[in-house]
Amino acid sequence: MQSVKDRIVLVTGANRGIGKSIVEEFLRVGASKIYAAARNPETIKPLVEQYGNRIVPLRIDLNDPDSINAAAVLAGDVEIVINNAGMLNIASPLASNAVAAMQDEMEVNVYGLIRMAQAFAPLLKANGGGALVQLNSLASIKNFADFATYSASKAASYSITQGLRDVLREQGTHVVSVHPGPIATDMAKNAGLGEIAEPAELVPKAIIDALEVGEFHAFPDAMAKQIGAAYHDFASNIVEADLMEGS
Repeated sequence: MQSVKDRIVLVTGANRGIGKSIVEEFLRVGASKIYAAARNPETIKPLVEQYGNRIVPLRIDLNDPDSINAAAVLAGDVEIVINNAGMLNIASPLASNAVAAMQDEMEVNVYGLIRMAQAFAPLLKANGGGALVQLNSLASIKNFADFATYSASKAASYSITQGLRDVLREQGTHVVSVHPGPIATDMAKNAGLGEIAEPAELVPKAIIDALEVGEFHAFPDAMAKQIGAAYHDFASNIVEADLMEGS
C-alpha cells in the first residue's frame, strides 16, 4: 500500500495521451518529481513550461535498450516506474502485414517492458521497493480481431507482468497491471474507437487507487470495469494465486 504524495516517479510515453494524463494527475496529488520520458524529449517542453522543475525530461525509446539504460543512470532516485509507452498496428491474423506488425509490437510492448524492468528493478530495490506499473489494456485479456497482433502482444506483456509481480515481491516492489478499455487518445482514434472512448484521466486515478490499496489489477473505465468484474474470480483464484506453493 503506497501513497503517491512526495514520491519520485518515472512515466514513459509521457508527452501525450494517457502518459501525459498520468503525469498531470500524479503531480496534482503530490508527487514531488516526475521523470517524463518520450522518444523525443523536446515534446516534453510544454510540461516543463507548465510545471517547472517538478518535470525532468528523459529520452526513452522502448525499442532502444541504450536509451533505457542511460535513463536509469539519470533517474537513480526513482521510486515508482510507470511503463505507459506502447505501439499499436492495425492487423488481423490474416492481414498480409500480420507477422511484421506483430514483430514490431512485440519489440516495443513486450521486450520493451522486460528492458524497463531489468534496468529499473535494481533502482526500485535500492530506493525501498516502490512500484512498477505496466499499461496492459483490455486487449491483453480479450483478443480483438481487427487488431489481433496488438492484442497478442499485450497478452504477452500481461503474462510478463504477472511474472514480474512474483519476482519483484521479494524486493518489496508492488507491481500493478493496468487494463484500460477505449480511452480518448490518438491510439484509440486510429483503432476506430474514438466514439466510445472515455477520458484519459480515469487511468491515473485507477493506478493511484491500486497503489493505495495494494491491488495487482486496475480496470479504469466502464468497459474495463465490466470485463474486470467478469474476470475477477479467475484473476483472484488463478492469476494472483501462488499455484507453485507446496510443489
